[in-house]
Amino acid sequence: MSATDTKPLLSVRDLKKHFPIKGGILGRTQAVVQAVDGVSFDVRAGETLGIVGESGCGKSTTAKLLIGLVDRDEGDIVLGEKTLGRDISLRALRRDIQMVFQDSYASLNPRMTILDSIAFGARVQGLDDPVGRARRLMARVGLDPERYAGRYPHELSGGQRQRINIARALVMSPKVVVLDEAVSALDKSVEAQVLNLLADLRAEFGLTYIFISHDLNVVRYISDRILVMYLGEVVELAPVDAIWSEQAHPYTRSLFSAMPSMDPDNRTEKPPLTGDPPNPIGPPPGCRFHTRCAFAADVCKVRHPALGPMRAGSAHWVACHLHDASSGHPRAGQGVPA
Repeated sequence: MSATDTKPLLSVRDLKKHFPIKGGILGRTQAVVQAVDGVSFDVRAGETLGIVGESGCGKSTTAKLLIGLVDRDEGDIVLGEKTLGRDISLRALRRDIQMVFQDSYASLNPRMTILDSIAFGARVQGLDDPVGRARRLMARVGLDPERYAGRYPHELSGGQRQRINIARALVMSPKVVVLDEAVSALDKSVEAQVLNLLADLRAEFGLTYIFISHDLNVVRYISDRILVMYLGEVVELAPVDAIWSEQAHPYTRSLFSAMPSMDPDNRTEKPPLTGDPPNPIGPPPGCRFHTRCAFAADVCKVRHPALGPMRAGSAHWVACHLHDASSGHPRAGQGVPA
């Protein structure tokens, strides 16, 4: 959660999604996968919030919950002063929150022309001049509508298709755009072009981004704050410069330590993190990271750490007993050693 007094554009509170695992002759629920378990955060207007974490931590499920592709089990999603399901319908939410997916080809209908794909959402929502909107946005993302409007997705490169997906999201004039690994499948040169395009569009249209990626350098370039997820929970949230200079959670430290170094004298002698994440069907009690943490104490195995500021009034929030003076951890208050 944000530690500032600025009123957020988007607020997420205690978001949960558990997927049932059915089995047996009657198809009864045998267990549940705790994909997202109590996630909370705020995003201010015009801000880019980067979400990072290893595969399976719940990043993409969180994104799908935000746009209503997956129904949430618990929690509130508040856009402005309107709560989804109470003050605003899913149809209306789709106008305000749009998403750009990782697979640029699978997210486009192969039987629709590029122009029709971009204009489709505006037509469904009854917006004025959907074709005109689509053509203007095609030109804005760098694709000549006279040349590309009648083409089909298979006739375009990956970078061109992703530009089309960005235009398709913006045709609805959304307030928030969720980008789920939107540049991870692109060549580095094309990735840089798309990142610069996203930055320009944010400034031009006053957009707010939620940017999901495995690439920490990309997240650093485009984000204002970074949220770190582990096994369905938020473990750290901080401004990008703060988290880059000081990783408060041992898991965040391991993610940053795994980044490839350009310095030939700075070689990784041993893996920064060993072992696989625990099974999300039955996560361990207490801190979910304690089974892989070098600083785990007895309190970590029985007491769940709450997300809170590292210091009073700090915008750097962390869920770790190392930073909780009341936890009883033998290293409490010392944090993660450098």
